[in-house]
Amino acid sequence: MLLEKMLQSQGFGARKHCQQLIKNGAVCVHGEAVTDPKHKLDLNGLAFSVYGERFEYREKVYIALNKPQGYECSHQATHHFSVFDLFDDVLLNRGLQCVGRLDQDTSGLLLLTDDGQFLQALTHPKKHVPKVYQMHTADPVANEQIARLQQGVELRNEKGVFAATEVQRLAECQLQMTVHQGVYHQVKRMLAAVGNKVEQLRRVQIGQLDFSSLNDLAEGEWVYLSAEQAALAKFRAESS
Repeated sequence: MLLEKMLQSQGFGARKHCQQLIKNGAVCVHGEAVTDPKHKLDLNGLAFSVYGERFEYREKVYIALNKPQGYECSHQATHHFSVFDLFDDVLLNRGLQCVGRLDQDTSGLLLLTDDGQFLQALTHPKKHVPKVYQMHTADPVANEQIARLQQGVELRNEKGVFAATEVQRLAECQLQMTVHQGVYHQVKRMLAAVGNKVEQLRRVQIGQLDFSSLNDLAEGEWVYLSAEQAALAKFRAESS
């Protein structure tokens, strides 16, 4: 691939802008300045820098973010911050998108990517990707409520029955459960359907990808996922 095209694919702007960066001597490949926009590159293991900042070539990006409360999963946030405020223009220029959404008052594991096929594999309703949530509830969690969540509840204006799996009481007013659909405010509505209320909600796992494999990211921090980690996120989706 030509150097100018590589830079453009990585989010450094339009082709003319990338050409100018190269001609200005701003781009180094494997530590050596390259000023020819038509310089041919081997993309395998490619490392480069722009104005001294180091980058690795990534055909597609897969990102795990520990989303804080108070952030919307929208490019055009209305009443809160946008999760996209946490990323630089280079990534945003790649067309970074959220893989599903978390409410502004929900925290935890959020995936982002510029890979449309990956996004579709995790968000298509037929895939039933399991997602694990932990929550604080307004009232103590009763055994009857756990049983009803596992049996399934009906949600207003939704078709079918929505059941949770692996429902665990973590403390008197703390619950963990796995859901396999992705309808609007599903966890909150399921708790309301059994007579309780979610006071605080956090997603801790998608597919088989959880925070324990991400070195316990602090809120607001993010990391690139390896190919193996990205595969974990959709593992059950492909095998279901």
